[in-house]
Amino acid sequence: MNVSELLDNLTQQGVQLWTDNGKLKVNSPKGLITAELRTELAKYKTEILAFLQKGNNIANDSLTETQDLSLQTIGRLIGGFCHKITGFNPPIIEPKVMAKKLKVTFRPLPNEYKQAAILKFREELENKLRTNGVQIVPWKEATKEVQYDITIPFTKWKKTITTNVVKAGVSAVVDVEKHPSLLGKAKTVVVELLYKLYSRFILQNRPLSASKIMQFISWAEENIQPLEDPTNTQVIVLTKLNQEFVNPNIPYQKKIPIGVNTLIKTFSEIVIGVSENQISILNMNLSDSVFPASSIDEFVSNSLIPKIYVPILPLSLSRFEIGEYEPKASIYANKLVRLGKELTSTGLLPSGFKIDDVIKRKSHRDIVDWMANGRTGVSYGFVAYAEPPQYIGAVEISESEWESLSPIEGFSRNELRQNEIGRRYIKTKIREQNVFKQVPDIWVVSSRSGANKTNLNLETDVLRLGLQDRLLLQLPKDINLAMSDIKPSYDIYVMVAIALAAALYAPDLIKNGTPMVHFHGYPSTQWFQPNNEYCTGVNNPSVPCGTYESGVFNFLGIQNLVNKYGNNIVLASLIEPDHGTNIIASDWEYLLTRIKTGVEQGQIDLGGKHFSSLKENIAVS
Repeated sequence: MNVSELLDNLTQQGVQLWTDNGKLKVNSPKGLITAELRTELAKYKTEILAFLQKGNNIANDSLTETQDLSLQTIGRLIGGFCHKITGFNPPIIEPKVMAKKLKVTFRPLPNEYKQAAILKFREELENKLRTNGVQIVPWKEATKEVQYDITIPFTKWKKTITTNVVKAGVSAVVDVEKHPSLLGKAKTVVVELLYKLYSRFILQNRPLSASKIMQFISWAEENIQPLEDPTNTQVIVLTKLNQEFVNPNIPYQKKIPIGVNTLIKTFSEIVIGVSENQISILNMNLSDSVFPASSIDEFVSNSLIPKIYVPILPLSLSRFEIGEYEPKASIYANKLVRLGKELTSTGLLPSGFKIDDVIKRKSHRDIVDWMANGRTGVSYGFVAYAEPPQYIGAVEISESEWESLSPIEGFSRNELRQNEIGRRYIKTKIREQNVFKQVPDIWVVSSRSGANKTNLNLETDVLRLGLQDRLLLQLPKDINLAMSDIKPSYDIYVMVAIALAAALYAPDLIKNGTPMVHFHGYPSTQWFQPNNEYCTGVNNPSVPCGTYESGVFNFLGIQNLVNKYGNNIVLASLIEPDHGTNIIASDWEYLLTRIKTGVEQGQIDLGGKHFSSLKENIAVS
């Protein structure tokens, strides 16, 4: 077994390995690292370190010339991993590196499947993934047989079910849409009844993991493939391209139910629409991104691979130190509520949907509930307001003062150090000049997940997020977390990354606080005013919302704009391809006026209508 195979094997079992100042760091589930495995790691330590460092170097080679901080440092800062080493994985933002860490399998086709365009695309997709470095795993190797017993309530009947599940180490399974027969529909009725009875009388409404629910119902579900680890393995379904969904002339609000229903009926995380001359891609971001069939290389490398590498998952509350605050006393919480209401007329923040309203079957709702960490609804976009950064002591120091500071475990001493009271200082390069700045405490007030962004309740809908050497979450005072659907936004990493990057590179942008608006659409190039309004990120890999990597791209976006144009930024549009746009400004009234003007003039819209113009006019980025 070579080093690559050894690391792949460990990764599949949940073991994380990384380099830290030349040392090999290991994080493992309890009991997995045996004495024999420790001996093997020690034996190959030099080779493992070299292999991991090579991967880091490849990732760093993809960065722009203005990049001055390592991805590991940026990742630790925005992720709140400054003193918490366990569980940290350095971010990867280069699709070629992502691809080498992926394993994809293709589910065998149904008998007599005759969709010629999809069959042709399926074959080409497999070849393109393999060419990019993705490991294609044969179906038999990607699955394993499992057995489980079910007991039918009110009877003595017990049944042993045997099924195949996709192994946890597989990143994605590619399938095709199936249309159930009358017999198949009858089986789903039976299995749903059995699940309801089993859940109520055997489990007594105790939650069951998503993988167990999938196993329970899969024998009757043609569109469900049981997964050993649904949080790691995504289902990708190939289907006929929905011309209505990708039609740029149809309002985005009408596309939301189309996209949601497509994902629900195929029971997948990603749906790829295929026609003779177009390819579309859909996930819970609900973008209506369309590619010419001739651009399949760009589609696979810049759109599909990043989505497979980083699934959409909410950040668990266990990652935060929980506290409380008084919303009425926060001027920024009050500004946020007002900002949301003022944006009502733009139509950029549609209300989304309640999970119970769109997913009718209890088994399916329970699977989504488990994977969404108890969220009861989905909304599109967010509003947030970064407070002015908080410093203790000198905001900026000289190089000689920097040299006297102490190193910090987990960070390169060439990038981050701390003084005698624990305040951290970072070495940045702004327009070719080294600047030594204090890393401030960051606070952002944000709409909670699922809230109506244009009608926020000050006392229940506004959360306060903190970034110090850890992540903090302050809930409205007197809120009972156990009784309320109070969950932070999926886009936390993006919010804190924007605020931290602004504090370090564009302090004038955040000195009085920074309003942020995120919507699932784009501005046109004509919308930007010259000299102090800028756009970046158009060519970034399209990582989904809620991901660590999306935070890194937004951090780098501000850094790159400052190095290119200076820190006189009044407004910045940070593009997230296949997702939407984050627009920030130094003044909330200016931001609001500019957005409203853009919507009124047809220069800002939901959906992908303006994205092609941004790509064609790279000069703005």
